[in-house]
Amino acid sequence: MALHGQASGERAGRTVEVRPRLVRPGAVDTSVPRFRLPAESMPPETAYQIVHDELMLDGNARLNLATFVTTWMDPAADRLMAECSSKNMIDKDEYPQTAELEGRCVNILADLWHAPDAEHAVGCSTTGSSEACMLAGLAMLRRWRARRREAGAPTDRPNIVMGINVQVCWEKFARYWDVEPRLVPMAPGRTHLTADEAVARCDENTIGVVAILGSTFDGSYEPVAEIAAALDELAASEGGPDVPVHVDGASGGFIAPFCDPDLVWDFQLDRVVSINTSGHKYGLVYPGVGWVLWRDKAHLPDELVFKVDYLGGTMPTFALNFSRPGAQVVAQYYTLLQLGFAGYQRVARGCRDNARWIAARVAEMGPFELVSDGSGIPAFAFRLRADVTDYTVFDVSELMRIRGWLVPAYHFPPALEDLAVLRIVVRHEFSRDLAELLVADLRRVVDRLSSTGRRIPPLPPEKAASFHH
Repeated sequence: MALHGQASGERAGRTVEVRPRLVRPGAVDTSVPRFRLPAESMPPETAYQIVHDELMLDGNARLNLATFVTTWMDPAADRLMAECSSKNMIDKDEYPQTAELEGRCVNILADLWHAPDAEHAVGCSTTGSSEACMLAGLAMLRRWRARRREAGAPTDRPNIVMGINVQVCWEKFARYWDVEPRLVPMAPGRTHLTADEAVARCDENTIGVVAILGSTFDGSYEPVAEIAAALDELAASEGGPDVPVHVDGASGGFIAPFCDPDLVWDFQLDRVVSINTSGHKYGLVYPGVGWVLWRDKAHLPDELVFKVDYLGGTMPTFALNFSRPGAQVVAQYYTLLQLGFAGYQRVARGCRDNARWIAARVAEMGPFELVSDGSGIPAFAFRLRADVTDYTVFDVSELMRIRGWLVPAYHFPPALEDLAVLRIVVRHEFSRDLAELLVADLRRVVDRLSSTGRRIPPLPPEKAASFHH
């Protein structure tokens, strides 16, 4: 981690040399300082080229199989975003139509997720799922406190129940708002939260249970309906707490409705009070945009909502951030409009088909065993067989980089720390042709390692954790 002002690894030299053809005629000094302001201005083309050349080292984003984040949009979307990049999303009065499009996106998602009253949906855009989770957690915390105060009970020991495979944003929420995180560890044969493990950790101080629709560790869905049913039984028992469920659908919120229409996970379950998703993942928009919706107004406390001027009246707003561009919200509405249900379904099913096709080829390759097969969100994890000892998954990951592929290797969290895997995420811009090239390169890496053997140390935990964002 590098908080600005603290270096991460070796820093470059203090100056950068400008290409000779970009140097102004008569210029004596052709170097530009890296860490302080240049004394003079320079032509835009020169500044562009300096920055552009450095960014070439980032590689090709479309070959990044670690990220769930969208790396390609069509030219019309790019054009729209450029037109809206100067609009401040918070200025509802100045940009009322952008605010209108945000509301329409909320309505569309509410309808997709079977909200009781989609026409009067309660929700908002965010900078991503991390902010969306924070807002949902805050709403659960405030509702829990209100219920406890009404009952004359103490409110100083809230907790939240979730699997240890949750995104780090949930641990941040717990730390920032003094909520005890009750993290359910993994176990052999169990890579995510289950109903019995969740209920066993709930009590009168539990503000909610977080269920993940698409774990970033292996792509699997957590059993939301089973968790909700178990919590129903707990609430019906004598003295049992009434614990709500939040569904973290960062990836699955835009996959399950199109690939698994019969799966019951959303507002069809009375116990589900809020849902978040990432528009910049399978919502197919560049980062950063997320969405959070509540079942109804009763589940979003009024004290958290601010009123802003809007067309001579007021509009409610709920956010941790303030100024942010409206371009991503406009792009989300454009994508929903342009693709429609059928288009999103084609994309989602295409991603899953490609993920399962790659998983099948990996399983046939010889040294690998599948941990998951891409039948949840379009991502799967695989490990080396126990008898493969000449090299590790970290060696495979490093050698795949030679061809530009970013295939992360990491250990699972407690209590499966000994399980080291590779994970592949398939996004909509990843075609079957690219999938075939990936598999061919993976075979070449396996053949090379099988003949030479090689071992490198695993990534430290803080580096491995970055792959789950």
